[in-house]
Amino acid sequence: MLADISATVALANGVEMPRLGLGTYKSAEGGDVERAVETALSLGYRSIDTASLYGNETGIGRAIAASGVARDDLFLASKVWNDEQGYESTLTAFRRSLARLGTDYLDLYLIHWPRPQTRESWRALEHLYSEGTVRAIGVCNHLVHHLDALLEVADVTPMVNQYEFHPWLQQPTLRTYCQSAGIVVEAWAPLMRGRAGEVPEIRAIAEAHHATPAQVALRWLLQLGAVVIPKSVHPERISENADVFGFELTPTEMRAIDGLDRGVRFGPDPDRGGER
Repeated sequence: MLADISATVALANGVEMPRLGLGTYKSAEGGDVERAVETALSLGYRSIDTASLYGNETGIGRAIAASGVARDDLFLASKVWNDEQGYESTLTAFRRSLARLGTDYLDLYLIHWPRPQTRESWRALEHLYSEGTVRAIGVCNHLVHHLDALLEVADVTPMVNQYEFHPWLQQPTLRTYCQSAGIVVEAWAPLMRGRAGEVPEIRAIAEAHHATPAQVALRWLLQLGAVVIPKSVHPERISENADVFGFELTPTEMRAIDGLDRGVRFGPDPDRGGER
């Protein structure tokens, strides 16, 4: 049910994950990320997505502590970076993230990119999950063959796969695979790195709903069942991105956006090594 910003989806283990969260990629440590998190929490966001790579976990921790929002009311996610992968190094990276964020648990911990060490990293995530210091575990940027390889050795199926997903990159086979495996799809770059407004079809749908192209792109993803984490440090954009629950795209409008897939990536290709 997409009634308002409190909408959630149940992960495979029953943990409720907000459908809309704040992405913080390239939100600079210090004032930028702290103001963004402060703004988001004041608007009702309860999900914050970060990563050790982003270098802003400490600022996010400060903003959360200053917000007055109870930790148990938040959904906080971070990720292990490529040079931290491996069993022991993943456990160490996780503890570092906890310390920076000022918390004793995470709601979601993710492997950032598939790497040769991912099997060992996944064993570490399963250990963290079993000990209760993370409520859910998952992966990022895993294509079907990456997931197949991981599931051959996993005791716990990833609960989330966060990957690039927007009108120009839809990867329907991957989405169908995740849905059949009970893996929640989380979209990064949902606004096409700010280019949603360049698409005439999206602009026309936005005009029909008195919305912005960014809002239409987010609403399309939400209606497809994805979790979205649009990134911004601008208060007006953070507010705009949350205002996507007062309208609904028609089946015809959904199909029109479905037809925009070009296979265009704004980020690295996981099959070509992803980010180093």
